[in-house]
Amino acid sequence: VTTFKMPEEFGSVLDKQVIGPTTENLIKSDFPVQSFKPKVQIAFQTLPGQCPRKIEVERRRRLYLTFDIAQLLASKGIDSDQLMPRHHNPDNMPTIEEKKDPVFPIYLPLKIFDNDGYDCRTPEEWISLGLEPGSHDRKPVPGKALLPTDDVLGHEDPKSQKLIYKWIDVGVLDYDKETELYLVHKTDKNGLVRDEEGRPILNGGITPQG
Repeated sequence: VTTFKMPEEFGSVLDKQVIGPTTENLIKSDFPVQSFKPKVQIAFQTLPGQCPRKIEVERRRRLYLTFDIAQLLASKGIDSDQLMPRHHNPDNMPTIEEKKDPVFPIYLPLKIFDNDGYDCRTPEEWISLGLEPGSHDRKPVPGKALLPTDDVLGHEDPKSQKLIYKWIDVGVLDYDKETELYLVHKTDKNGLVRDEEGRPILNGGITPQG
């Protein structure tokens, strides 16, 4: 009988048995698979000789993964750190010789210039990408957000001169219709969206206790 005794951690034993190469995606992620798929305006049934819908979706998915918003802005001469308005400091104003741009500091937030007329999805559609078929739990949706690197000072004073803003990988948790703002959470070093106890954040972080 002892010959057939199962080890206590049988799952770990199976994980160590690597037979050969595999096409399985071994990278763990807190994002649903469909949240990375782009939206295409192609019929589900195509005529012979035309590009099938699945192939077009996969082509655009790979194409969009090659884009980096920080590099795209830098190629146009835009410094992402300067996109966030800061407190006006009259004692430390740059002169025309020090700066090619106008002397006046940036004071208008980006939301004033926001235009959703060409968005391929509504905010509700973006959030719904976190729902997997057959599941009632809504997972985060992957995205990038211009956030301060210092979380503590960023919450206390988002317009501080000491802050450095960068495009950071986040998980989109929820959307507020009244303020038209998204609730996001920074990913950890493994690209996961977890709470302080290391658990996946589901349904926008709302728990049964509220």
